[in-house]
Amino acid sequence: MSTGELLSIEPLELKFPFELKKQISCSLLLSNKTDNYVAFKVKTTNPKKYCVRPNTGIVSPRSTCDVIVTMQAQKEAPPDMQCKDKFLLQSVKTNDGATPKDITPEVFNKEAGNVVEECILRVVYVSPPQPPSPVPEGSEEGSSPRGSVMENGNVNGAEFSNAAKAFSEQLEPQERSAEARSLLLKLTEEKNKANQQSNRLRQELELLKRQGSKSRGGVSILFVIIVGLIGLLLGYLMKKS
Repeated sequence: MSTGELLSIEPLELKFPFELKKQISCSLLLSNKTDNYVAFKVKTTNPKKYCVRPNTGIVSPRSTCDVIVTMQAQKEAPPDMQCKDKFLLQSVKTNDGATPKDITPEVFNKEAGNVVEECILRVVYVSPPQPPSPVPEGSEEGSSPRGSVMENGNVNGAEFSNAAKAFSEQLEPQERSAEARSLLLKLTEEKNKANQQSNRLRQELELLKRQGSKSRGGVSILFVIIVGLIGLLLGYLMKKS
């Protein structure tokens, strides 16, 4: 933290978690330690690389102001992750009730007799935060998840609950797969039974058709025989008479 007479600046190093092709931001906190209105201005040695919002402003007496510094997405990493970029923050007392519209370049002109405080801020690249590992440290592949055991032999309840949840989530796809296979086998069996029953009904229907044809043929022959016998009987009676 800078301890100037006008503003306290925190932090003095702009730390960016560097990642390629990703826009990254960090913030500055400016605190007015006086009972006066303080104007500030932020400059950088590499203005095409950084965007500062706001780059100029007014900090009211005994109040604070946040400044956001954004680094544009970078295509290449610097050698050894070292950065030589710097920022210069200037601050100066201004008239009471001043607004950002009242800030002109002359406000920060030392040659005009203005007392300008300056603070140099360095840029530092740091490694981006690593995502937490989904596998608890110390667990072996293929072993069932277990909660960590404390010195008194009790299992940590939160860790045990998380491990059990993860284990059940791993089992659910397997259980659903087994249920699907069982349902498929059952449907296949029912389909085969239905096909067998359909074939059986078709065979019975063909048998009934053949029996019906034979029955109709038998009745016709019997009818002819009866008619013939009646004809012979009538002929015999007529000859006798």
